[in-house]
Amino acid sequence: MKLIIFSKQRFFLILGVVLLFSFGPFLYFIFANSNKNEAIISSVEKPMYLKIPSINVDASIENVGLTSLGEMGVPKDPSRVSWFDLGPHPGENGSAVIAGHYGWKDNVPAVFDNLYKLKKGDKLYIEDKNGATSTFVVQGIKRYDPKADASEIFNLDDKKSHLNLITCEGTWNKATQSYSSRLVVFTDKVEK
Repeated sequence: MKLIIFSKQRFFLILGVVLLFSFGPFLYFIFANSNKNEAIISSVEKPMYLKIPSINVDASIENVGLTSLGEMGVPKDPSRVSWFDLGPHPGENGSAVIAGHYGWKDNVPAVFDNLYKLKKGDKLYIEDKNGATSTFVVQGIKRYDPKADASEIFNLDDKKSHLNLITCEGTWNKATQSYSSRLVVFTDKVEK
């Protein structure tokens, strides 16, 4: 699966913004509380598992960054998903992104083969390394051309927590070794 994330002109601008928000699991965001004159520290843990009961997904999560071509890395195994660790952790403000395979070779089932079946209101869950679970609800689904600028998937900053799921879809093209479109499921964190 290939997803063109950045045009050449936007690559360094968006990469700079992404890096500003996250340097991996060791970065803590410190906000000054002007009323109490103290710091508030957010420490969302590394995501370990993605669970989507409505389509029978229960997958472990691996970390990925950018490939040498400026594309988001993808999981090595068709049964796993990958979290774009240059962006927010699932549960932090901003748009966390998780990718998974569709239509694996030799008819081997892939984790996101049924992602297209999700609908608005469906819930999914992220479990961190401590066993804490964050709940997300599907808000919408959008399809992209593989060559489209999909940077909006990564850079929404409305002070809310989002999780976007990405996979391939459509017809396999042997010449390009890619599918004809990308499917993105947009979700929002359910606040307790």
